[in-house]
Amino acid sequence: MYGLSVRWSLADAPAGVDETLRDYVHGTSLARFEAMDGLRFKTWRTRPGEWFEGTYVFATAAARDEFAASFAKTAAESPGSSIIGSSPVLQETFDVVAVAEGQSGFASGPGPT
Repeated sequence: MYGLSVRWSLADAPAGVDETLRDYVHGTSLARFEAMDGLRFKTWRTRPGEWFEGTYVFATAAARDEFAASFAKTAAESPGSSIIGSSPVLQETFDVVAVAEGQSGFASGPGPT
């Protein structure tokens, strides 16, 4: 499996950005990525007030690289950048060594609110 991380700094983001990002992910972004061909899963991570990140895992390096190249061209105008008020500070590819599914199982959908 083949990963991509895209991270934004929230250091200079507007007040309330954490809630706005959560609403956007739950209301719009989840559905978009659930239908993405070649994507195994995407995780949205945040340290409120510090950073917000999308972590993608693709079935093939080609699918990952195609998405990464396309996103890099439009990152400054992406919904995340518009909400945060700045472009990503990091976009990096990686290889996934393994994924373990624990006894509680894998769950998709919104996280804690």
